[in-house]
Amino acid sequence: MTSTSADSESLELATTIARIIDEKQGTDIVVLPVGDVVGITEYFVVASASNVRLVGAVSDAVLGDVRDLVGRGPLRSEGTREKQWVLIDYGDVVVHIFVDEARRFYEIERLYKDIVPVAWAPNA
Repeated sequence: MTSTSADSESLELATTIARIIDEKQGTDIVVLPVGDVVGITEYFVVASASNVRLVGAVSDAVLGDVRDLVGRGPLRSEGTREKQWVLIDYGDVVVHIFVDEARRFYEIERLYKDIVPVAWAPNA
């Protein structure tokens, strides 16, 4: 596999995850191409949910739908019990799902403010 096809697959996974989150009522969804800065992953998908219950529903949807659609499970996940900040690590794509207050507190995008987010479109 060439790096171009690997990059393309990573981008496709990231945008698929963004759409899954959007369908489950996640908000403020951003896909950041962090590969050149972070070096351990290609994309961050960052999203918010209005409450811990919705964080759980969104993270469950990501885990289930990615497995069903792409046939991949995460390398690891964290925060699924507390549901304040759930991190799902697929290696090339790392998903961050925050309850609104935690996202405002951690301001993860501020760390990557020079990175232009990827344009993605919700499913019609």
